[in-house]
Amino acid sequence: MEKERRKFSREFKLNAVELSYSRANIRELAHELDVRPELIYRWRSEFLNYQKTSFPGNGKVKLTEEESEISRLQKELAEMRMERDILKKGSAHLFQERWEIYQFIRNHFSMFPIEMMCRVLDVSRSSYYLWLKSEPSQRALENKRLTQQIRIIYKESKQTYGSPRMTEELNARAISVSRPRVARLMKKANLRSITKKKFVVTTYSKHGFALSPNLLNREFNPQRQGEVWVSDITYVRTYEGWLYLTVIIDLADRKIIGWSTSKTMKAADTVMPAWKMATLNRSISDRLIFHSDQGVQYACNEFRETLKKDKRVVQSMSRKGNCWDNACAESFFKSIKTEWVYRFKYKTIKSAALSIFEYIETWYNTCRRHSSLNYLSPLEYGRLLNNDKRAA
Repeated sequence: MEKERRKFSREFKLNAVELSYSRANIRELAHELDVRPELIYRWRSEFLNYQKTSFPGNGKVKLTEEESEISRLQKELAEMRMERDILKKGSAHLFQERWEIYQFIRNHFSMFPIEMMCRVLDVSRSSYYLWLKSEPSQRALENKRLTQQIRIIYKESKQTYGSPRMTEELNARAISVSRPRVARLMKKANLRSITKKKFVVTTYSKHGFALSPNLLNREFNPQRQGEVWVSDITYVRTYEGWLYLTVIIDLADRKIIGWSTSKTMKAADTVMPAWKMATLNRSISDRLIFHSDQGVQYACNEFRETLKKDKRVVQSMSRKGNCWDNACAESFFKSIKTEWVYRFKYKTIKSAALSIFEYIETWYNTCRRHSSLNYLSPLEYGRLLNNDKRAA
C-alpha cells in the first residue's frame, strides 16, 4: 500500500516558516514537524513576502562619545546580569563541598566565563584547574555521561520529563538504567518536571440548542484511527486579550489531528476550522464518534449541519458538569498549560499562537512520550497501528 500523501494547510506552512527563522537547525525542525527539510525551504520561498527583513549595511560603525558610553554601560549591565545568573544557578553549591562547586563550574563553563564563576563563587582558578586534572572514579564518569544525556533529553522535552519518562527515553536510546538512579541524578542536577498549576476550563452550556447523548461513555481506547475523535476549547492569556484554542484528538493514537486558535469563541472561528483540519489530516473510518462537551460551539446548528454532511459521523456529548466524560481532552489542556503555556507571558496573540503551534506540531504530536501509549509518541504509535493494519 502506498503511503498516504500528507496535505498541509496554508496556516501550517506559514507557522512552520515563521518558526524556522527562530531555529538554527532547519533539519532538526523538519524532523520535529515530520516533514522533509526541502519543504521548509520551499515554503520559505513561497511566503517570502511575509518574511521581509531589512539590513542597515555592512562595516563597523564609528560610535559617538555618547554611544560609546552607552555601550560601556550595556557591557557592565551584561556582566552584572551574568554574575546574578551565576549566583542564582550556583546558590545551591555555595555552602556545599568545594568539589561540588568545581563540578558546577565545569558543567557551566560554556554558559559563563570560568574566571567570573571562580570569583563569584569564591574559589581560586588554580585550585579548580588542579581538581579538573584529577582522575575521577569509573562510577563518577558513568554518572557524568548519564547526566549529560539526561540534560540533553530534558532540554529536548522542553523541561517536561520527570524520572519515569526520562528512564523510558534513555532505554529507547539503548542506555540501560533504572528509574531510581535517574531520579537521583536528576535531583542532584536540579532537573525536575515543570511544576503543575491548576487551571479552569469554561463551557457555556446554557443555550437552547439540542444536545446529543453520551455515546462514548468513557471508552477511551479505540483500536483503529478515525473511530473516535474528542474535542474541547480552552483559553490562553495574552497582553492583547484572550486567545482561544480548539483541539480535536484521535483517541487511537492521542494525536492532535485538528486544532485552531482564534480571538473569538464563535463556532466559525473555533470548531469549524479545527474540524476542517482534522478531516484534511485523517480519514474517517466506517463509523466515527465525535465527542465533546455541551458547549454552544458544538451544539449550534452550523456545526451540527457540518457533521451531518458525512453519514458516518455520529455526535456524542458529555453529561452536564462532568469533565471526566471528556478526560482525554482535559488531560491535553493540562499538559500544554503546565508544560508550556504557564512558562511564558505572551505579549501578543500572534506570539501565543506561534508558541502553541510549536508545542503541538514539533513536540506533542511527534516526540512527547505518553504513558497511555506505552511511552511512545503519537507519531510512533500511529505508525505501529498502520503497520498492524497493513499486516492484517
